Amino acid sequence: MANNHQPAGGHEVLARLRGLKPTLVPSKRRVAAYILRDPARVATQTITELADAAQTSETTVLRLCQELGVRGYRELRVALAAESGREQERAANREVGRDIGRDDDLDAIIDTITYTDQQAIADTARNLDRAALAEAVSLTAQARRIDIVGFGASAVVALDLQQKLHRIGLIAYAWHDIHEALTAAALLGPSDVVVGVSHTGATLDTIDAVREAAAHGARTVVLTGVPNSPLAAEADVLLVTADRETTFRSGATASRIAALSVVDVLFAAVAQRRYDQAIAALSATRRAVASRRAGSDDPAPELEGSTP
Repeated sequence: MANNHQPAGGHEVLARLRGLKPTLVPSKRRVAAYILRDPARVATQTITELADAAQTSETTVLRLCQELGVRGYRELRVALAAESGREQERAANREVGRDIGRDDDLDAIIDTITYTDQQAIADTARNLDRAALAEAVSLTAQARRIDIVGFGASAVVALDLQQKLHRIGLIAYAWHDIHEALTAAALLGPSDVVVGVSHTGATLDTIDAVREAAAHGARTVVLTGVPNSPLAAEADVLLVTADRETTFRSGATASRIAALSVVDVLFAAVAQRRYDQAIAALSATRRAVASRRAGSDDPAPELEGSTP
């Protein structure tokens, strides 16, 4: 499969590094972890100092630079200096990447979680491949049928996309049972699209369902946080999210919020592509549920959005 994910630009190196880290070999992962702990410090270090601190070789550092899409260690240092400065500015008086401590009060927890979620969305927006997104929009808007596959926490994202697409008159299904997903995939064809959702990109059920759909000619769109993952390798179109986790937050939290933000953008762009049909469908479905609202006497309220 051909992936449409573009390499990170110099100012997006930290977000790309977070995405690549789970798939790196141990020596490169140590370098990545060290950089992410204090990118501003690494920006002042020589390649020898970084290699020693990460207990690896200068060659390993240079190979990581290649994976990040930067031309060498000097360019990496420049990118880290620029981006860490921007992150410090965005964080104001907050500690960037701050974790939840044992003695944090409720206000501190609220502040940390809210900031982390905001940054996950902002990082995703900056790094989202516009060409890949445009292709995903085109494929989705023109598809005979869209099957969306997600398991565990990713099932929430899959269901949200299905509900949104269904509201504007598209034939869309969300699957979170592997038997149902495989059965449905076997019925797809070249006019159909399958969307695989997995933050890690390593969920075997999602990989198998997307692979089965592709075997029958369906186009494949993958939404993941790990661009080098096995699921990403199955993608015709690859959409990559970014997230920042804290002590008690695995892929089920900040990553889901980042993925949901991409779903919202994809939905809005597809709806815009089918503007008149989408407005008519949203209005009709809104009228259909109007009587289910407490205290509502108006059978056809003004269209306010896509959520019933």
